[in-house]
Amino acid sequence: MDWIDRFAGLSTLEPRLRTRLVAQPQIVHLPAGTVLFGPGKRPENLLLLTEGTVRVQQTTEGGREIVLYRVHGGESCVMTTACLLAYEDYTAEGIAETDVDAVAIPRRVFDDLIAHSQSFRDFVFSAYSRRITDLFHVIEEIAFQKVDIRLAQKLLELTNGEPVLKVTHAQLAAELGSAREVISRQLQEFQRRGWVQTARGEVRLIDREALDALANSG
Repeated sequence: MDWIDRFAGLSTLEPRLRTRLVAQPQIVHLPAGTVLFGPGKRPENLLLLTEGTVRVQQTTEGGREIVLYRVHGGESCVMTTACLLAYEDYTAEGIAETDVDAVAIPRRVFDDLIAHSQSFRDFVFSAYSRRITDLFHVIEEIAFQKVDIRLAQKLLELTNGEPVLKVTHAQLAAELGSAREVISRQLQEFQRRGWVQTARGEVRLIDREALDALANSG
């Protein structure tokens, strides 16, 4: 299977352009923890992730981190797409959460495909619109949903069925766009209720059913 088959939106790409992309791949392998991009830097490539996860986050003027979204295998980064289209610098940071394999499409190729391929434009703007919808959902959650419900949802999401989550209070705060002190207080309340047990750098889920009930109450 060619790497291009990892991206459903590229399946209708014109044969000539598909051959061009597949014949001249620029495959990159990045270890976990690598900073792929950051504020003030201009993108040189569109990265299409074939394997791994990239966390895209922004730091406020007060120094608080907010996780905007994650890019997984088979996806592209909307922040990079936006900056390529607008010829602007990044305003957020992308960090490899796991080892990452990706295909780098240089700006000149990206510009040419955007200009001459309807299929490629459809792929780019479809991914762009989906991610913008996700970002509006994040804003809506931060603005209107109670912290306890969002924390319960995030704990269940990040543990992915496992009993223990290796995470700090500061990291959870970044995930939820909240302050560390707020998350710490809420975790203390969850612990008082017997739902979780906290230790340095980890949260153990004791009563997953109670957390699930709270997570679905909103």
